[in-house]
Amino acid sequence: MSGPGRVLFYVQHLLGIGHQRRGATLTRAMQDAGLDVTYVSGGHGIPNLDLGAAELVQLPPVRAVDLYFKKLVDENDQPINDAWRERRRDGLLAVWRRVQPHVIVLELYPFGRRQMRFELLPLLDAALASERRPIIASSVRDILVASPKPERLVEMLKRVETYFDHVLVHGDPGLVPFESTFPHAAQIAGKLHYTGYVVDRTGQRGGPGSPGWDEVLVSSGGGAMGDALMRSAIQARAKSTLNGKRWRVLVGVKVPEEEYQALIALAAESGKTGDIVVERARGDFPTMLMNCALSISQGGYNTLMECMHAGCRAIIVPYAGGLETEQTLRAELLAKRGVITVLAETELSPGAMAEAVERSLAGPGAATAGVRTDGAANGARQIAAWAGTLDW
Repeated sequence: MSGPGRVLFYVQHLLGIGHQRRGATLTRAMQDAGLDVTYVSGGHGIPNLDLGAAELVQLPPVRAVDLYFKKLVDENDQPINDAWRERRRDGLLAVWRRVQPHVIVLELYPFGRRQMRFELLPLLDAALASERRPIIASSVRDILVASPKPERLVEMLKRVETYFDHVLVHGDPGLVPFESTFPHAAQIAGKLHYTGYVVDRTGQRGGPGSPGWDEVLVSSGGGAMGDALMRSAIQARAKSTLNGKRWRVLVGVKVPEEEYQALIALAAESGKTGDIVVERARGDFPTMLMNCALSISQGGYNTLMECMHAGCRAIIVPYAGGLETEQTLRAELLAKRGVITVLAETELSPGAMAEAVERSLAGPGAATAGVRTDGAANGARQIAAWAGTLDW
């Protein structure tokens, strides 16, 4: 292989934006490992997504309008149709032909994103038939969403056996072995590579005056979920022993402006000016976690593992809408280690949140978690090693 290895990295988010944030972190790490990355996004654009020097290719975007990912709409909020699917498929194949990647990395597929098989299977078929056959890998988080249909798990296994050389599992088997949510893991054991958790490690620990210093941070990721969490937290401040600290509520970029303004109004009713600050999600969130007194958030992969890396105290309210189970499982496993406090969505109230604050302050905090958070660098090195085995 002459020159840097080329990677085509496909990432499709449908509801929240955690997949894109994790994808961006891995993309920057791949560049640090000397790879040339083309990042193919199939979701709506995300402000301030840091891809480093990677090429961003934006396919016609699609999003889900229901919690079960059954209703997909295009960039004009119209249900996707066969003509749209053909346009997406042809666009993705054109990117592959132009880039001629040494490695194709598909985020989540075939363990999810089954709705996108209309474009991914043609890509995989073309790659396998190519004279310059690339290495094909799946990039998947530690926990799969529980499937109500066992045959879907068998389909995932067959797809891996047919198309994929490797599966990068972005987790720590000491916390969650892949077989805990994918019962056929033993049959593909030779293809599995645990990287550790992919975490944005750009946060800087500071002192007084640093972003987030001694604050209570309330967040629900970058997506549009979590309104009840934020409302409960805003109203819990007055009931909490941390009522002398500033509480900062970070509202996701996808939250409608009307809901955002309603949260600002609720904060104004619930405390003096400056006691509760409501603003949009910030790019320096990893640094804020490093410096905060307490984090209150949903249990998405990125935020939870950034808390582990930062070592901050954390209250986790796992999102449990639709078919989601992964947030609850991961949070419960960490709660058993005593490093986070869990509050169920169904129990949310200002009083319950204030009580959870007391429990969190009495615990040891995430600094004792002992979870690997070097997954981005490890995954990138692995991908670079695979690219280096090719002689074209």
